[in-house]
Amino acid sequence: MSTSRTLHLNAFLMSTGHHEASWRLPESDPTANTKVAHYQRLARIAERGKLDSVFFADSPVLFGEVGRRPAGTLEPTVLLTALAGATEKIGLIATASTTYNEPFNLARRFASVDWVSDCRAGWNVVTTAGPDAARNFGVDDQPAHAVRYERAAEFIEVARKLWDSWDDDAIVADKAEGVWGSAGRIRTIDHEGKHFRVRGPLNLPRSPQGHPLIVQAGSSESGKNLAARYAEAVFTAHQTLADAQAFYAGLKARTAAVGRDPEGIKILPGIVPVIGSTEAEALRLEQELDGLIKPEYAREQLAKTLRVAPEDLPLDRQLPADLPSEDEIEGAKSRYTLIVELARREQLTVRQLIGRLGGGRGHRTFAGTAEQVADAIQEWFDGGAADGFNIMPPVLPSGLETFVDQVVPVLQERGLFRREYTASTLRGHYGLERPASRYAGIEAPQLSSIGSGF
Repeated sequence: MSTSRTLHLNAFLMSTGHHEASWRLPESDPTANTKVAHYQRLARIAERGKLDSVFFADSPVLFGEVGRRPAGTLEPTVLLTALAGATEKIGLIATASTTYNEPFNLARRFASVDWVSDCRAGWNVVTTAGPDAARNFGVDDQPAHAVRYERAAEFIEVARKLWDSWDDDAIVADKAEGVWGSAGRIRTIDHEGKHFRVRGPLNLPRSPQGHPLIVQAGSSESGKNLAARYAEAVFTAHQTLADAQAFYAGLKARTAAVGRDPEGIKILPGIVPVIGSTEAEALRLEQELDGLIKPEYAREQLAKTLRVAPEDLPLDRQLPADLPSEDEIEGAKSRYTLIVELARREQLTVRQLIGRLGGGRGHRTFAGTAEQVADAIQEWFDGGAADGFNIMPPVLPSGLETFVDQVVPVLQERGLFRREYTASTLRGHYGLERPASRYAGIEAPQLSSIGSGF
């Protein structure tokens, strides 16, 4: 039994669930993806289970075939403000792209969510692959992989400077003297880099959390380097314990190599738990969901991921031998490699591979009882493969309710997970310290008049 460490659990929320056919179940609401009340209910369920956080993916493009599953997503930082009012403790994490945003706007948006939520905000940093997203912003094609990550690193640097542009004691609020704030404790950042020129300061004080939590999800070499430098939590995908252990050890070592405490980065592999009262019941539910997949839609998406034509993927044959190498992929490199290696290792036909990907798009799917799911989580946690997990219920809300009501108590009984929240901030849930301002103790130059005024 683990006694010195406890798990960190995040609930990854997606419309009717992560299984692409979940919307076809009789109990599912196929329009839940645009209903705020649906997500508020899910967040409250996750909070009842004392989970660290809830998380929303995002992309600035209509992704995939709309016939396949519910399409269209609410802008996640806007959604977080609605969840902030419906919950009290649980962390709130949203995805936003460094390729198709500007640092000032995004830094302000996440700082605002941090204030609105009483210091529970987190930002999942993505670089956004794919030409369709580029064309939504007047660009003919996506920037090269290396350029996207170079821009992302500078973007995060600028955001952190902006979050630090107000000293913690910048607000004086002296009614007697008529002084609200001290200009000597607010500064321009005067950033000039390869991708951005930003004067600052941010038009919002530094929050009690200091910075929103920085989360990262890329597992390519560039993604791992970015995570080692900046991330405080990492969402990742692995199919085997050995692969997860190698990723865990490698990223912790990279983090130490850049001068950071490896304990300051929490690694959370995704898991799609299909839970039944018996193992047979769980397997039946998994088979029911897989049986609702429409192969023609799934094959179309797989072909896009593999950069081949759909007709090159006969359903009852294995993947073709002459697929592109990872070096030729400019999009999601690590996910591409995971899918190809899964298919090769288990000698899956395209039809079988589609079934394996239908539940979690490459994340590990596990079917079993609550005890067996807890065993699977503990094996990786105790085995040096994870600091916790990104829980991806195949069906919502039932899958999250079952995890909270059946799996969480088992983990609590084993001493692996909290029974009550012991912190009020997202950083506190993850056991992370409040970051010191980079400008602490440095007198700010006198600000000239900023803003339009009246």
